[in-house]
Amino acid sequence: MESFLKKFGDYYGYPDGPNHINQIRHSQFKRLEDQGFVYLDHAGSTLYSELQMADIFKDLTSNVFGNPHSQSDISSATSDLIADARHQVLEYFNASPEDYSCIFTSGATAALKLVGETFPWTQDSNFLYTMENHNSVLGIREYALAQGASACAVDIEETANQPDHLTNSGPSIKVKHRAVQMRNTSKLQKEESKGDAYNLFAFPSECNFSGVRFDLDLVNLIKENAETTLEGSPFSKSKRWMVLIDAAKGCATLPPDLSEYPADFVAVSFYKLFGYPTGLGALLVRNDSAKLLKKTYFSGGTVAASIADIDFVKRRERVEESFEDGSASFLSIAAIRHGFKLLKSLTPSAIWMHTTSLSIYVKKKLQALRHGNGTGVCILYGSENLKLSSHKSGPTVTFNLKRPDGSWFGYLEVEKLASLSGIQLRTGCFCNPGACAKYLDLSHSDLLSNVEAGHVCWDENDVINGKPTGAVRVSFGYMSTFEEAKKFVDFIISSFVSPPKKIGNGNVVSGRFSQLPSEELESKESFPSHYLKSITIYPIKSCAGFYVMRWPLCRTGLLHDREWMVQGLTGDILTQKKVPDMSLIRTFIDLEEGLLSVESSRCKDKLHIKIKSGSHANILENLNEETRINSWFTNAIGRQCKLLRYSSSTSNHCLNRNKSPGFCRDLESNINFANEAQFLLISEESVSDLNRRLEANEDYKRAHEKLNPYRFRPNLVVSGGEPYAEDKWRTIKIGDNHFTSLGGCNRCQMINISNEAGLVKKSNEPLTTLASYRRVKGKILFGTLLRYEIDEKTQCWIGVGDEVNPDIE
Repeated sequence: MESFLKKFGDYYGYPDGPNHINQIRHSQFKRLEDQGFVYLDHAGSTLYSELQMADIFKDLTSNVFGNPHSQSDISSATSDLIADARHQVLEYFNASPEDYSCIFTSGATAALKLVGETFPWTQDSNFLYTMENHNSVLGIREYALAQGASACAVDIEETANQPDHLTNSGPSIKVKHRAVQMRNTSKLQKEESKGDAYNLFAFPSECNFSGVRFDLDLVNLIKENAETTLEGSPFSKSKRWMVLIDAAKGCATLPPDLSEYPADFVAVSFYKLFGYPTGLGALLVRNDSAKLLKKTYFSGGTVAASIADIDFVKRRERVEESFEDGSASFLSIAAIRHGFKLLKSLTPSAIWMHTTSLSIYVKKKLQALRHGNGTGVCILYGSENLKLSSHKSGPTVTFNLKRPDGSWFGYLEVEKLASLSGIQLRTGCFCNPGACAKYLDLSHSDLLSNVEAGHVCWDENDVINGKPTGAVRVSFGYMSTFEEAKKFVDFIISSFVSPPKKIGNGNVVSGRFSQLPSEELESKESFPSHYLKSITIYPIKSCAGFYVMRWPLCRTGLLHDREWMVQGLTGDILTQKKVPDMSLIRTFIDLEEGLLSVESSRCKDKLHIKIKSGSHANILENLNEETRINSWFTNAIGRQCKLLRYSSSTSNHCLNRNKSPGFCRDLESNINFANEAQFLLISEESVSDLNRRLEANEDYKRAHEKLNPYRFRPNLVVSGGEPYAEDKWRTIKIGDNHFTSLGGCNRCQMINISNEAGLVKKSNEPLTTLASYRRVKGKILFGTLLRYEIDEKTQCWIGVGDEVNPDIE
């Protein structure tokens, strides 16, 4: 902290403000400290303060607000409040009411959509937009192309003026165009000359991917000198340019000054400014530009008069009234004045200096990181200028991490481990495909092949063909602290920076994983041979299983294992990650009676379901029986759901991590509703080693009991041998049955859910400890997945006590 303050003490913490950052945190954001969160996704949504919410609650409970579309006293007072809110929004952007109007929308996206659907497109119009634009801006091109206009992505190039240049206007800005997009349509409007057509140029004040700020001089250059600025492009002769700024990300720290940069349209999001309310944004529009917009639909509030049975409507003339369909979100609008009050007390310039000092600190720390072999750890995007005096970058740090061998850490691995450390950040492309492709150097061929490989937004394909498909982003807000920034940097160092290899008394490496120092392990001679310690069947996915001494094997593994699952009303598969109380539902199968029995403390009676031998029907034959079963599970889980049974003994599909259909590791596998494989095997000795590591933490030891193998929901628990010996097994013989190893089991947050004395508890363990020494290529491995090599000739059984004979790599 002392070193940091030497560099940034004049900027960090609001030294000239009414409250220092420490006071702000202790009085207005106690929930962060109470819950131990480090919140670093302010570009996605900043946080509301507790004082702000108290003022809003007091406002709502002390006043009466009514629909403003009335003449009552309450409605008139609400109308006055809305008018005052509009004035505050305009004032924040230094926009005169004589020049601008504030149209409230449901968010920045709705504001951008409003521009797209009402802009006066013709077949001679052009829509130019910077590569670094949010999808909500890219979507405008659909309106342009549908009307026969052309669309084109552009790159902005800034070059310093030559010393003998006659002007002192700063850097020279050039616009370099990419491929022109056009779409034939049968709905072309009447042809107009190019001189009469209106054109639109869109850019963000700050890129939400990289944090790079755009020079707002673009507004004046495009509007007043487009021919020079667009020189060399097909658009240089086009006139009548209008400019749209997406200020959703940038306005929290440096709102565009519209008196100096008179953009025609500016999109705003309030939850990105001060956290609350959500579902409310605004479009700031120049009054002369608003007259050109062509709105088709009318509604209550936007018309002065209409007649139901003839084609007659008289629209309202004021800009806001003509574009705000229906009743305004007046309670949310009432809340924004408390957010602006907070921002005014700190001032946007002080917020910018505070947040940018943190982002520069983090960037410099990440930039300096080196692995033990001397290779760099971090690749930063859009961070060429790391001086606070430069306004080239906002308080955002976007990067990817490399391993010592030069391969990439997947961004999902970073997010997963950050979450375990209480750090909330963002990964992916952040709905900005142009910036993502530009900074990650992804060609059209790369992008199309990624889509063909199944990659879509928010999936788990973070590295394809050796290239990252997205990045990691941390971003700071007005309440962020140095301690949070340092904790994040420390997390990166401890989790992803490889130290120099140790010699002599260093860690002993066994196979692919680092083991405890050898003196902490028993001598090799003390390990007995392997044998099967227990067998567990889980008839219903994510519900409790039951132990057996012997059990028949079949094509799908253990007979009836994960043959049923519970599905929500929207079609989603319910698991303990979504419904932790599913662990309290107990199951048992009586093979002789052909019954599956299920019980829960929430249900008075046990549920008995008949198992028809050889039947794999999706829908139970008896509708009353189906209703009875689904009603029981609805009561047991506490939400509407239904029980499904696996429909085929030959399907090789399985469920991937986001619970959508995927393919198993081995297409010859036949599994029911398991995630990856027929069997999960856990070693008692490996669990014991994990317990030793966990108990080294005294706080954990005091608060938790020893883990038992069943926390990991194994089908088979083996005893004997060394810890993690199963990592090297290729094939296994248990009794007379043969199995093939499919590799380690990638663990998730589900193993952090425990059921103690009928109570479901969550913690960060044991996944956090496992992540410290069981990480391989982005996966946290514990346990081994198996495939049964079925003997078609005989009915085979597996039993507790069977000898386990592995074939080692």
